[in-house]
Amino acid sequence: MKKIVQIALIFIGLQAFSQKIVLENGKYFVNGTQISTRETKQLLLTDYKATRQFQKAKSKEGIGGLLLGAGIALTVSDLAIGLFSDVKYPTALTYAGVATMAISIPVLSGRSKKIKEAIDTYNLSVKQLGSSYNELNYQVVANQNGIGIQIKF
Repeated sequence: MKKIVQIALIFIGLQAFSQKIVLENGKYFVNGTQISTRETKQLLLTDYKATRQFQKAKSKEGIGGLLLGAGIALTVSDLAIGLFSDVKYPTALTYAGVATMAISIPVLSGRSKKIKEAIDTYNLSVKQLGSSYNELNYQVVANQNGIGIQIKF
């Protein structure tokens, strides 16, 4: 029982200090101060749905970037081989590189929308939580058995 109460107090404490995240030009701001992606991820941990959306967006970003980089590398390496040797230039490597870059476009296209949805979900939960704190009442109580914290909902 003690562990459940302690975990609940930690969770409520984290939620109490939660603040609205603003997304501008791909950068995250809290109270006008820019924060890193890691700090944003830490703030989003208090809301499971927002965390999952943010993780999906970052996964799409990583996979899309990998595909785009691989496509560029294949195309440039085939171009270099074609320039410095007597091999006919557009080979299968160029076509594979262009195809890989084309595949990366739809993968990368949805990431900013998912990030915005995650931030909006988090901000909505912070707003709703802030309005419910008016009903919480904390008191320190003491009796012959010891000292404790009383929480009334």
